[in-house]
Amino acid sequence: MGNALLEKLKSAILDYDPEASAESARKAVAAGIAPSEILSAMTDAIREIGEGFNRGDLFLPDLVGAADAMSAATPVVEEEIRRSGAHTQSTGSVVIGTVYGDIHTIGKTMVATLLQAEGFTVHDVGINVTAEQFVDSVRKFKPDILAMSALMTMTAPEQRKVIESLRAQGLRDGVKIMVGGGALTQEFADTIGADGYDPTAPGAAKLARRLMAR
Repeated sequence: MGNALLEKLKSAILDYDPEASAESARKAVAAGIAPSEILSAMTDAIREIGEGFNRGDLFLPDLVGAADAMSAATPVVEEEIRRSGAHTQSTGSVVIGTVYGDIHTIGKTMVATLLQAEGFTVHDVGINVTAEQFVDSVRKFKPDILAMSALMTMTAPEQRKVIESLRAQGLRDGVKIMVGGGALTQEFADTIGADGYDPTAPGAAKLARRLMAR
């Protein structure tokens, strides 16, 4: 019974069906399946999508659709974790967002999805995020990594502002910072004091794992 429910959940994500995904998660919780097993099935589905994307067999709409389906089920499992006091094994935690003045979301969503596939707990704080909001999120979630996206040249300097704000608040040394987006280069990332840079979503997910190993 449990395996059948988890397979339905996985299929719902692979079919990009948020309603079926959330319903399957609710049924799995009601059946007494451990949250860690439910999350594992969800991660397997997202990883399958991510691998297909990396091979070129799947495309951006597939990645976004699967992310939406997984996002619909995640609150169901998180609520059960809070209710039961259960703990799940995570690769690490990441706060991710697009900097102030920039409303591009697709690249950030791609990275967030692939980070989840790598086993990270991801806190997506959205787009047009101010330096103060990033600092507040770092203080609230205490992530291992802060990931910032900037797709426009005019908004890239906001990443420097965030890093300087973290330093001023005494929070910089407690978090690794990775940056990405079409407006950036490795030289710029080095100049602003980021810990890592990658121009692609798959590369960013691998970069996060390397940062965790340091």
